[in-house]
Amino acid sequence: MTKTISVLLAVLAGIFGVPAWAQMQVHDPMVRMVPPGQPISAAFMILHNHGMEEKILVKVHSDLASAVELHNHIMADGMMKMRRIDSVVIPGHSQVELKPGGLHIMLIGLSRNLQVGEQVSIELEFADSERLAVTAPVQMVKERHSQSDHTKHTD
Repeated sequence: MTKTISVLLAVLAGIFGVPAWAQMQVHDPMVRMVPPGQPISAAFMILHNHGMEEKILVKVHSDLASAVELHNHIMADGMMKMRRIDSVVIPGHSQVELKPGGLHIMLIGLSRNLQVGEQVSIELEFADSERLAVTAPVQMVKERHSQSDHTKHTD
């Protein structure tokens, strides 16, 4: 009987795929280590959508910073510039990487100095009101691009 139930559950999981509560998953989250007194940092991660429909990340929350914003880097006038954006779309059965030099989360007005290895709580909020709690370790980041000047944001 137990074997029959196990097989039935496996078949149902194969038919319906990942449960609704697990459609969005986060891989490799991290917060950039910055020197003491630096008021701004960034968070990076891979957002994986296991669902069929797109998910739209519209807000990010963290008690580490007074403001948390979604940002992207774009090439404008021959220079790489950072811009605040309203949302990040994660297509169904796809993933989007938040990384240095691309899409990322800005943590502005840090409430304390960061320590390598400490865990930072971040909450992702999607357009459908779903929220996903993430714990991201503070780590040193080696960038592919030169470090952007976060003091010259343009909206």
